[in-house]
Amino acid sequence: MVGQAVLRVGKEQGQELLTANRSDLDLKDSRAVSIFLQKHKPANVILAAATVGGICANMSQKRKFLTDNLEIQNSVILGALDAGVTKLIFLGSSCIYPKHAAQPMREDSLLTGSLEATNEGYALAKIAGVKLCQYIREETGLDYFSLMPTNLFGPGDNFDSKNSHVPAALMRKFHEAKAHNTANVKIWGTGKAMREFMHVYDLADAIWFAFANPPNENLLNVGFGSEISIGDFARKMAKIVDYQGDLEFDTSMPDGTPRKLLDSTKLFEMGWRPKISLEAGIESTYKWFVENIESGVVRGYGK
Repeated sequence: MVGQAVLRVGKEQGQELLTANRSDLDLKDSRAVSIFLQKHKPANVILAAATVGGICANMSQKRKFLTDNLEIQNSVILGALDAGVTKLIFLGSSCIYPKHAAQPMREDSLLTGSLEATNEGYALAKIAGVKLCQYIREETGLDYFSLMPTNLFGPGDNFDSKNSHVPAALMRKFHEAKAHNTANVKIWGTGKAMREFMHVYDLADAIWFAFANPPNENLLNVGFGSEISIGDFARKMAKIVDYQGDLEFDTSMPDGTPRKLLDSTKLFEMGWRPKISLEAGIESTYKWFVENIESGVVRGYGK
């Protein structure tokens, strides 16, 4: 999802882009990555690839989320350094911050408390990536830095029934419930957890902004600037999808971190702001979802 958005926005801005999909290059294979980078000699690198998933996937595959992401990060970041890449952006996740970090979460709250247990493996890997870029920056002076996006949604998201994040999971549930005239939809947790959601095209815009305006910081948050409860987000999603049944919150299932709002003051003060409202983002994503189901473009759908 993020990679596609970065490509789209980059092309709109006239960037000269080099890509490699999974069939071309296994990013966990450090030797193959090194050969690729030495061959093409890119000036800059955006590392958007990761093994990701929702609460269920994170809880059941902790080792995979830790090891896959460590291998991907080390292969690309160290390979880029060896290939003479002078600027690299590493994309992390807001889950790197402590479970009970003061809200909104500032960059300096990193490593000040324990992590949310349900996604600890993924978070630990991302923290390692942030630190690796920081150490390279300190040792070499190169522009290797990290951007921490908030919760994302948009075209290209993963709609797998087991591994999707909240926006894609809810969109699929409501769409199918509407199609089958299902009386109610079950949603994990109490619905009280607070989350910040941002359209992926806004993140892509922020990435290219950061490339044009390299920060003096090792780590920058990229957020929307406001939050919403999972319950209210679900009701907003249901309305846009036009699902008119009941929402049932399963309180036996975990909420995850109680609240996750990023403090994006540093990036905002540099002159960047998100442009896509929550409603407009959901509407355009649902339009894309419906239009692309039949073509098989919707990742994870049908599983």
